[in-house]
Amino acid sequence: MAGVTQVTERSPMLSAERSRTAVLASSFLRGAIAAGLGLGSLAVLVMVLWISSPYPDSGPGGALHVAAGLWLLAHGAELVRTDTLSGIPAPVATVPLLLVVGPVWLTHRATRDALEPDEGRPVPSAAGVFCAVTAGYLLVAAGVAAYVRGGPMPADRLSLAFPLALVVAGSAAAGVWTASGRPMGPLPSWAPLRLQEGIARTLFRTRAEAAVRSAAAGVAVLLGGGALLVAVALVWHVGAARDSFLALSGDWSGRLALLLLALALVPNAAMWGAAYGLGPGFALGTGATVTPYAVEGRPALPEFPLLAAVPSPGPATAADWAALAVPLVAGLAVGWFTAGRAAPVQAGRSEVWSVRETVLVTVLAAVGCGIGTGLLAAASGGPLGTGALTEFGPVWWLVGPAALAWTALLGVPVALLLRSWRLRERGWAWRRDRTEPGAGQDASGTAEEEAPEPTSGKGAVAGETGRSGEPEKGGAGRWWRRGSADGAAGQAPAPPPVTHPASGGAGRADEEGAAFEPYDFLPTDPWHEKTAREARWASLKKGSGGLMAEFPAPGAPAADAPVAEGTRDGRAPEASEPPESGRGTAS
Repeated sequence: MAGVTQVTERSPMLSAERSRTAVLASSFLRGAIAAGLGLGSLAVLVMVLWISSPYPDSGPGGALHVAAGLWLLAHGAELVRTDTLSGIPAPVATVPLLLVVGPVWLTHRATRDALEPDEGRPVPSAAGVFCAVTAGYLLVAAGVAAYVRGGPMPADRLSLAFPLALVVAGSAAAGVWTASGRPMGPLPSWAPLRLQEGIARTLFRTRAEAAVRSAAAGVAVLLGGGALLVAVALVWHVGAARDSFLALSGDWSGRLALLLLALALVPNAAMWGAAYGLGPGFALGTGATVTPYAVEGRPALPEFPLLAAVPSPGPATAADWAALAVPLVAGLAVGWFTAGRAAPVQAGRSEVWSVRETVLVTVLAAVGCGIGTGLLAAASGGPLGTGALTEFGPVWWLVGPAALAWTALLGVPVALLLRSWRLRERGWAWRRDRTEPGAGQDASGTAEEEAPEPTSGKGAVAGETGRSGEPEKGGAGRWWRRGSADGAAGQAPAPPPVTHPASGGAGRADEEGAAFEPYDFLPTDPWHEKTAREARWASLKKGSGGLMAEFPAPGAPAADAPVAEGTRDGRAPEASEPPESGRGTAS
């Protein structure tokens, strides 16, 4: 029984271990399936083209070897073409960048899905899933590399480690990062403590995210501008491009294959156009360089439709100089995106970055743009053979620094100018900062004072009261109603504000029952003269619209007093004498 109890106590632990092992095995299988899906899609496409070709050069084995070689080339592996006319093996290292999207996306998705286990299973570790997915994918890649060794285009062994394994590992790491919520830290424990503390700060994460977004915007603008340059050049040389396309393809299946290859190389052409606009240009052989300033040397141009867009040899023209607008717009984009985070529209002055922070983030974005552009330039080119074709495409160590210089020199002043524009005196941000302090102020900048709550009693001023003596809803009455209540209480009503001759300004009654004190700022001697009082009282009576006849004037007999001779209907005669000084005025 003791042994049974001991086994029973260990069973949950053993079950958890089995679950973790099952999750890792599932991750390994996901990596292998991702590799198989990418390989299978290319194999199906190549087999369809081979079947539709009226004059195939080889059997289905040769078509499968071509598909496997293209799959390895999509990961950055360098192929070696053995069936050349000279008999010397020629390297093929120009990777169609559009083919890279498939393997990268499949590996990323496999890793991300593996970190989302089913219900009832433990959450696997990120490191375990990363290693399992990468191992499963690379196992299939090793089998494919062994298969293509017997074909016409075997893969170079060194390129299987770099960059093929690096591309797979990077895609899997991106999947882990996405499944973890795209965090910006923390760093590993072996990193310096000061760097870990800096990464942990929210401000650093915000600035780093803004720099990455601005750098991505700069790279996207460069690629878009390069693609636009290539499109315009193809339209300009449409005759040469058409002749090249028809010369390389005789039937519709060959034309379809050539068209698909050209589409796969469109991102490469866009990167070449961006390098051309940046200034360093690209190489078309060991002795030819194409720049917006001139085309130097004799380019070694293979027959291909996209290469028909290359400018003619000779000095640059005005159309060639117009290509410099591409890095100009990229620098403006970096500055614009950085300023959008440095001085956002929906934020106040407390959330606005300082000048130093704005400059630092813009420079970091320029560095990121330079690094991204350099990596894409390195991936978009490569040797296409021996001799003159060993150098083909942009030179990455020239294109990267050029992108950094353009975006930094243009992005920093643009970001600072946009920041200053948004923070100008009549700009966007300062209005929200002054909303609360300025609430309740009129046009003259003086705050409106709210009247205190009236208390029940003899001196209570309210609207119309109910039976309980409390003000009804909406009881803040007009000034004449308050005056009637004051008159009933034996007090003179407070007159509305009038235009004083000495001041030349017109007062305005508060319709919400606010306390009104019009006499505090007026001079005493002229204001209380008899002539001035009479004029004011007559003006009040005339402007009241007959309402002042509803209550007795100051000094008139009360309602229960006998009607004096000369009165009519018990009403007091028109008062020409204003109230005495100190009566009926608001204190």
